[in-house]
Amino acid sequence: MGGVSGGSRPAAAAESLHDLVVVGSGAAGMACAIVAHELGLQPVVLEKAPWFGGSTALSGGATWIPNNPHQVAAGRAESRAAVLAYLRGETGNRGSEAHWEAFLDKGPEMVAFLEARSELKFSVRPVAPDYHSDREGAGLGWRVLDPLDYDGRRLGADFDRLRPPVPEFTILGGMMVGRQDLPHLFAMTRSLRSARHVAGILARHLADRLGHRRGTRLVMGNAMAARLGHSLLARGIPLELETAAVELLVEQGRVAGVVAERQGRRRLFRARRGVVLAGGGIPHAPGLAGQIAPHRDLRGHWSMSPAHNSGDSVGLAAPLGGHLLESNSDNGFWTPVSLLPQPGGGVRPFPHLFLDRAKPGVVAVDRSGRRFVNEAASYHDFVRGLLGRDGGRGSEPPVWLVADHRAIRRYGLGAVRPFLAALGRHLRSGYLKRADTPEALAAALGIDAGGLRETLAAFNRDAAAGEDRAFGKGSTAYNRYLGDPENRPNPCLRPLDRPPFYAIQLHPGDIGASMGLETDPQARVLDGEGRPIPGLYACGNDANSIMAGAYPGAGITLGPALTFGYIAARQLAGDGG
Repeated sequence: MGGVSGGSRPAAAAESLHDLVVVGSGAAGMACAIVAHELGLQPVVLEKAPWFGGSTALSGGATWIPNNPHQVAAGRAESRAAVLAYLRGETGNRGSEAHWEAFLDKGPEMVAFLEARSELKFSVRPVAPDYHSDREGAGLGWRVLDPLDYDGRRLGADFDRLRPPVPEFTILGGMMVGRQDLPHLFAMTRSLRSARHVAGILARHLADRLGHRRGTRLVMGNAMAARLGHSLLARGIPLELETAAVELLVEQGRVAGVVAERQGRRRLFRARRGVVLAGGGIPHAPGLAGQIAPHRDLRGHWSMSPAHNSGDSVGLAAPLGGHLLESNSDNGFWTPVSLLPQPGGGVRPFPHLFLDRAKPGVVAVDRSGRRFVNEAASYHDFVRGLLGRDGGRGSEPPVWLVADHRAIRRYGLGAVRPFLAALGRHLRSGYLKRADTPEALAAALGIDAGGLRETLAAFNRDAAAGEDRAFGKGSTAYNRYLGDPENRPNPCLRPLDRPPFYAIQLHPGDIGASMGLETDPQARVLDGEGRPIPGLYACGNDANSIMAGAYPGAGITLGPALTFGYIAARQLAGDGG
């Protein structure tokens, strides 16, 4: 994990004294530092990347907090028993009820605290089904919060220090598009209101580009990172970028600081109270690829997590007994990705999260030309289906996402934009395949033509009737939430009958690792004997997911990340957890 080591007397060229040192500037780390400052402590945040924001800045920003203040204020409070029943069903016997209780106790409190005392503000989703919406205790709405949009111009010169979003998630040279914009984009040719909305955000973007390298209207996770960054910097909390933590200082049996390196020079950041590890986890940790994703060698695997999330912050704990928890059902948060060729060579992974797979006129097939999964399942479940087909043997990749002309023009496919966007460059690069018949498409993909022909015939019969008898696409509230509400009778089903036909190759990938350090419900890192390591805490993806490798719903990474960052700060301040 990064080849780092701990010790009692690290050498450093300079020293500074703080109450706590936070390693990592994602949501967990920044929230921890802000809360600690509000409770009277003096924190410092170390970030090895040249930007702040971590994985949060690249994320959708969804935050899963059952019984959050917005939910309660709307009169939609729910029983804790229902939430716990859902979590038990999701995790089996792997989950920790003590961690869930801490999360459910402190999550709503964290939201109220940060909304009252920082720039972080949320809206609630009245409709947002949990990913397994037919399971006991699942919620159909109100549990998910989204950060409010943010004007990046308020960051001033620090705007350029905010990690930019994934380029393919922007349009027109850096214009971000949020969840609230998507219905308007899909309806802009049919609705005057939607046309006005789209015209407004376009006008704002054009004005932005006169003075900025990208749009300053920030949405989703980029807005969350900006809001937390604004709150951090406005308080004068030191934020040390391009500063990599390389060693822990241990004095009298307690973690008392961090040795960090910047441009070849070392500095000791002493901590009166302790150190919080929040460096984004281990998705790119050297030597752990096979442990995180055992399928990697057979099928190839692509991570959407920032390359800086290489596990070195987690590795700091190893000499003190800190260890990765190995009991998760899955060690990553899976997502299917396509590989988008880049102008200068190479490819960039593009995640297929929720925009295309669930839509009408779209199916996924493997080399046999057969479907293998409910395409409208969550991204995590889709990859589990991809990896588990053929009784777990898993035929060789690739798998393909197939759509007809009507579907690709209305909804897009992967990085291919809908409506009037040009398809030529994607066809020329080979990212997108096209053919006039299913048989010709199968030949272009190198898959079984008879299998694809039979698959589409069976799917089209079911789609016309509004019921997918093979895999149940469109059978749950979550499936239908991701479909097209204007499509009847099933938002997720329509025959693929408008040639030409298109396909994009998919691969397994992740948006982060769920495997992390074992911690207790107070966010303290535990040693091999289950004892807290004095002065050492972990939150975000540096800590093992409290969902134990399951993926119950939107925001189950950021919700616990913010909450356990809050808990760690309160513990360090002596204010309870």
